[in-house]
Amino acid sequence: MLALEVAILSEMGGRKANEDACGHWHSVDELCCVLADGAGGHGGGGVAARLVVERMLQGFAARPTTGARQLTDLVFDTNRAVIEARTPHTERANMFSTVVGLVIDFVRHQVHWAHAGDSRLYWFREGRIHARTRDHSLVQSLVDAGLLPPEQARSHPQRSELRSALGTASDVLEVSDSGEPHEVLAGDVFLLCTDGLWEHVPDAALLATLAAASSPTAWLAALEQVVTEATRQKASHDNFTALTVWTSAAPAA
Repeated sequence: MLALEVAILSEMGGRKANEDACGHWHSVDELCCVLADGAGGHGGGGVAARLVVERMLQGFAARPTTGARQLTDLVFDTNRAVIEARTPHTERANMFSTVVGLVIDFVRHQVHWAHAGDSRLYWFREGRIHARTRDHSLVQSLVDAGLLPPEQARSHPQRSELRSALGTASDVLEVSDSGEPHEVLAGDVFLLCTDGLWEHVPDAALLATLAAASSPTAWLAALEQVVTEATRQKASHDNFTALTVWTSAAPAA
């Protein structure tokens, strides 16, 4: 069995409201973590993000997923809930949200995930990035097509333009997942974060701060400092949210 430590960071940044949301729930053998970044104007993004996290966690609690296909189905169910919650002429009229969901089976040492949009999952092992989700965004499409160098993606003027997000018609919604469950090793670290964080924290800074951190909370505090320094001259920078899970070998009974 694995022991898990979870820590959360969610800051308003330079905005008037925080339209990010995240949360987690666990059963006797699985942990489910969900993070969302809302959009839609007039507060609708915050409503959407909170709805996404709530529905994902409630859905998982009612029927824990055992693989990525089931988690993707839950994302599509949640997408329908976002569409159904829209109300014309209110803050909910045009709301959307990204989502990234992570499930760790800490008894069987397995992990699976699913996501839509540009909120990311990073998986770290032995001081390196072991895996990362690929954004559903215009900029990622340009990088994939060889039309934009990866190092220019963070500063591209259209970096926030999404190809997929919850609130989109189900027949065109793009959801990506991890495929078959992957083995988790003691010492692995997972990070879910919105673009308000990863945009300002290059991979080298992620790795350096993780290597220097003594705990999940200390790591997120260091990431917050990196974002704060990077946005010192950007008064209206985005909300930024992160949820991290650190794994270790559970003590013997």
